[in-house]
Amino acid sequence: MPPQIKRLILLTLGIVVAYFGARAVLRPKSFGMYGWYRGDALRELASLPIAYAGKPACIECHTDLVETMKTSKHQGIGCEACHGANVAHVGDPAGEPVKTAPPQFCLRCHEANPARPAKFPQIDQADHYGDGKCTECHVPHSPTEAPQKPTEVPKK
Repeated sequence: MPPQIKRLILLTLGIVVAYFGARAVLRPKSFGMYGWYRGDALRELASLPIAYAGKPACIECHTDLVETMKTSKHQGIGCEACHGANVAHVGDPAGEPVKTAPPQFCLRCHEANPARPAKFPQIDQADHYGDGKCTECHVPHSPTEAPQKPTEVPKK
């Protein structure tokens, strides 16, 4: 057998032994316990504080919006997708809920992106409204409606 083949075989064996050695030392003990991930991650994630209340918690108090959302194009979107984590508001309803910061939240879904379906409403922020806010022309809970303008009270 030629010497270069012997060297290639030894090099390959060295790489395989180094790989399995490193794998034995570096792989967490809980890896593979429940599948192709680290089993201890479940305990670590469960120990994190809860931040999201969930749509059922919002529906308990905001029944008026439930009716509006039934016919809205946003009906399948969870409340906290736009309003952010609101577990603190659910614990203290008198406190102020997290509000969105238009247009940043709206643009997460509606900024023009060629990867989205052509029928999905998309905008180019600069062309659509410049520095304005989405809520100046759209009602977020029912985006096809125009917002009601406040009636002006005549000055005396």
